[in-house]
Amino acid sequence: MEQDDLSRRDFVSMTIGAGIAAAGGSELLAQAQVVETTVNIKTPDGTCDAAFIHPPNGAYPGVIIWPDAFGLRPSLREMGRRLAGSGYSVLVVNPFYRVAKAPVFEDASNFNFSDPPQRAKLTPLMGSITAAGAVEKDAPAFVAWLDSQPQVDKTKKIGTQGYCMGGPLVMRTAASVPTRIGAGGSFHGGGLVTNNPDSPHLLAPKIKAKMYFGVAANDDAQQPDAKTKLKEAFDAVKNPAEIEVYSQSQHGWCISDMPKQANGQPIYNKPDADRAWTKLLALYKAGLV
Repeated sequence: MEQDDLSRRDFVSMTIGAGIAAAGGSELLAQAQVVETTVNIKTPDGTCDAAFIHPPNGAYPGVIIWPDAFGLRPSLREMGRRLAGSGYSVLVVNPFYRVAKAPVFEDASNFNFSDPPQRAKLTPLMGSITAAGAVEKDAPAFVAWLDSQPQVDKTKKIGTQGYCMGGPLVMRTAASVPTRIGAGGSFHGGGLVTNNPDSPHLLAPKIKAKMYFGVAANDDAQQPDAKTKLKEAFDAVKNPAEIEVYSQSQHGWCISDMPKQANGQPIYNKPDADRAWTKLLALYKAGLV
């Protein structure tokens, strides 16, 4: 009888432990099961190489991920796998396809922003996608490609997210294909509000998507009125955007392979990156319908 009691206790204990492990590992399990391929997408300016990542079976809402200034690389593919594991068919694009195949950088962690020759490498890369009209050609091509894939549920809107340089690209994507883009997330986006006539925030009247802007503390300190102008632009067209300053995080906090700050502290902030991810999933749940 005592042996049976012990066995039952052991069984219950093991079952509870397995349940906890399963709950904690469910996201990793889903990521491990996704299908990842490198694809080539025709655009008006050439052929864009990209990573297409999706669950193994079924059709899901499509998402376009715009990388930061270091482009499509393992850390961005990892992000795509994580999102696909949550039930999305994800296209992580090489924003620099006009000038280079991905990856231009395998790992950004050793990049030195204070070194002029290293910084100079970024200029032609970024210039190729931030040029006038570039996204306006790319976004419709990416959306059309996603809509032609059996893994994409065309009855649902498409989402788009971007990091650093990718923040304005998200806005330009949403403005270029307003009938298909249902949600857009910008995380530590750079240059969202400028004094130029082509400032991204001026695109608000063309954007129908639900928008979320996660702002880094140092970006907010440098341009404290940007969040106000963003809010006013979207409020004016009755499409209120959620704008949040991450007061404990620096520009780049969502990307796992960011180089360290000048003071030696990491830029990547996992708790705030996870918080931003939770916001992203809520945004897509609400907007990709």
